[in-house]
Parts: sequence; C-alpha cells; structure tokens
Amino acid sequence: MNQLVILMGAPAAGQNPLMQFLPLVAIIVVFYFFMIRPQMKKAKDQKKYIEALKKGDKILTIGGIYGKIADIKEDGTIIMEVEDGSKMKISKNAVSQDATATLNQP
Repeated sequence: MNQLVILMGAPAAGQNPLMQFLPLVAIIVVFYFFMIRPQMKKAKDQKKYIEALKKGDKILTIGGIYGKIADIKEDGTIIMEVEDGSKMKISKNAVSQDATATLNQP
C-alpha cells in the first residue's frame, strides 16, 4: 500500500496545494502568449486590410488567383479583373493579401 502512495506521487505533508497547479497555469499562460494572442492579432490585421480595400488595388485571393479590383459592391462582394481582362465576382472575405509587389514583377 505504501508503494502505491509513493508511485501516485502523493503531496508532501506541508506542501501548498496551490503550488501543484503552478505548472498548469504556466502552460496556459505560455499557450496564450505564443498561440492565441498572435492569431487574434493576425485576424484583426486581416479584417482591417479587407475593410481598407479600394478600387485599383492588386490582390491575391485565398484560392491563389491574382487580380485587380475593378469595383467594390455594398453587399460585401468585389468585382475583380484578372490578367486577360475577364472579370470575376468574389467575396471580400476571399481576399488573402496585397499582391502589388508580385504583380509588378516582369
């Protein structure tokens, strides 16, 4: 029976029970600062970028299509012009990033 108690890691008599939870709290804090907080910041920056889109901006969609904004509708859609002059209607949320530097390369 004594071996079972020793193997279970029973707390020493006089040890503060809150000290047992300190490693768990530390793991949660590290997880927050290295995983959750950067994702929230990235999502906030993406939302700000999407709201600042205007006619003539060169964009890249999440599907990998490069194009230039021809028109922005009030219902949250964008008319995007691709390289051969054809136009596509896409959702604002489908815009991934700015593609100005990529599209200006020869």
